[in-house]
Amino acid sequence: MKLEIMGEKAVSAERILGTADTNLKNKALEAMAAALIERTDDIIAANAKDMDSAAKQGMKDSMLDRLRLTPERIEGMADGIRQVAALADPIGEVIEGSVRPNGMRIRKVRVPLGVVGIIYEARPNVTSDAAALCLKSGNVCILRGGKEAICSNMAIADVLREAVKLAGLPADCIQLVGDTSRRVASQMMKLNEYIDVLIPRGGAGLIKAVMENSTVPVIETGVGNCHVYVDKTADIDMAANIIFNAKTSRPSVCNAIETILVHKDIAPQALPAIKARLDEKNVEIRGCDRTAEILGPCVVPVSEQDYAVEFLDYVLACRVVDSIDAAIDHIAKYSTGHSECIVTSDYFCAEKFTAAVDSAAVYVNCSTRFTDGGEFGLGAEIGISTQKLHARGPMGIRQLTSSKFIIQGDGQIR
Repeated sequence: MKLEIMGEKAVSAERILGTADTNLKNKALEAMAAALIERTDDIIAANAKDMDSAAKQGMKDSMLDRLRLTPERIEGMADGIRQVAALADPIGEVIEGSVRPNGMRIRKVRVPLGVVGIIYEARPNVTSDAAALCLKSGNVCILRGGKEAICSNMAIADVLREAVKLAGLPADCIQLVGDTSRRVASQMMKLNEYIDVLIPRGGAGLIKAVMENSTVPVIETGVGNCHVYVDKTADIDMAANIIFNAKTSRPSVCNAIETILVHKDIAPQALPAIKARLDEKNVEIRGCDRTAEILGPCVVPVSEQDYAVEFLDYVLACRVVDSIDAAIDHIAKYSTGHSECIVTSDYFCAEKFTAAVDSAAVYVNCSTRFTDGGEFGLGAEIGISTQKLHARGPMGIRQLTSSKFIIQGDGQIR
């Protein structure tokens, strides 16, 4: 189907969804969650085709894990939709109001963005997350996933569209672009007549391409070059546990860490303990000269590029620093503004770090893996925004709204 036709259908569906009441939207969401569970076998069969194709093309294990669907993961997708259904409906919420000296009553209220285009890669759960969040916030979505997950995405979208229609809303509230070519993606970036905002979700290359080429307004989401700084007063066991979790629990996601910075005073004791935990997952450490002096020849010499890259794998850069200021300077230079953590027992160091580090999420003594809509109580998320305008951090339903002013008078003229 041509994008223009999809756009026309999206605009027509938007007029209905944008004014749908909360009960109807929640009914559709509950139907979507139930349909995913009911059609689990069909979805897994489609996913198996994607997995087989990706394996034959040599996709690395960490990326295959992003692509893989299991009954448990589909149950998680359904739970995410139910969590969105349980959230308060933001549409119509009065943000602020006032009465002017002339008697006019002004209200600023939340409204949907309209038609939201989402271009994403690899992870098929994004299809259900995005559809649910957009529907609850009154937005129609046009989704364009990557070729790696096309069979999975089509199966999921078909299930969701059918459920939405049975619940009484237009199936075209959710649309999936079947053509995964770059040409069609480029066309989508120019579809200003129909798409109100475009959200890229994926690797650095995808996000850069959308930011540079789209004429549709873009919300930039998160390449995650995330850091943990181990301060000189850190609890070493805590630091090792946090680093192990933040690097290895799921290394292919954007909230996994890519670099650790360790204060020189604690490095001789902390680095061996950290390495012992990382060895459980055979994590490669790329370290500076001081790291190698402490840990020995197992350390791969680090390069400038290693500090700037998002590995998305069992690889971790390491640097021994002289002070908290050096750690903050390193993060300022290399961070993508996603998530950073300090492990410390010093209240003043924690306060300094959280004030000085300019990222969407800044942690004290806990894993960066919590940068997630569900973990923040937002339900599922549309992505992690690393920009500063409109939305920043995990984007839930409120971040998918705009506002308008409603003015009531009794004949006032200017």
